[in-house]
Amino acid sequence: MKTSANQQSQPYKTLKLNVLSVFILLALIPVALRAQVTTALPVVGTHATLGNIDGINIEAMVQSPSAQKTPLQVACVFEYTENDIYTPPALPLAANGMAHLDQGLNGIITTLRKSGEFTGHAFETILIDVPNGTIAPQKLLLIGLGDRAKFDPEMMKTVGAIGMREALRLGVDSYTHASDLKDGGVDSPTATVAQNVLKGAIAAYRTQVELKGKKMSAFKPMKQITFLAGQPFYQITGDALKAVIAADSK
Repeated sequence: MKTSANQQSQPYKTLKLNVLSVFILLALIPVALRAQVTTALPVVGTHATLGNIDGINIEAMVQSPSAQKTPLQVACVFEYTENDIYTPPALPLAANGMAHLDQGLNGIITTLRKSGEFTGHAFETILIDVPNGTIAPQKLLLIGLGDRAKFDPEMMKTVGAIGMREALRLGVDSYTHASDLKDGGVDSPTATVAQNVLKGAIAAYRTQVELKGKKMSAFKPMKQITFLAGQPFYQITGDALKAVIAADSK
């Protein structure tokens, strides 16, 4: 009988350990992400139009920048350190959009950065015409973020402005933005980053509209900006962008 009692208690002990493990895991996850851990993540391709500012539709989407069909893909990189987009703390390869871009372009992003031809200094840019049969975007604009140890979310307003100005210069009426901060190993504040990019882009657009009214600029009106987000960050990004849109409408 003692042996039987011990055998019956073993599954109960295992259950208690499993339940405890779940609570420990949830305790280690940032509060902002716990709700998403306990629910199904959005599938790749999930997207939503969040609102409109100055005639520009603002969209959020779960997609790798290498697979996004767009006339212009904006992506961001830090100053180069050896193998930085392929090893921790960078995101794993399956979720690493910058690594997908690099691989899809046969390693040219790593080659340019490693050689110093494109250093990734803060706000440095390089525009790549994408060859047929490689990645989905027609053009790729890389914007440097400088030293990752000195990253400040405020700089993303300037990044947003740079992306918008280049899009207007190229004559496209839509483009896609991917900040790629976590791809580069920086645990950035997702909501603040998305909001700052949008604020910078809209401010830059309004400046060009003002200049156009004075016959000092000519450009095709922008119709849409799409913000790419990883599956765990899609809801956070969308909510943050909605807040900017709502505040702007007041």
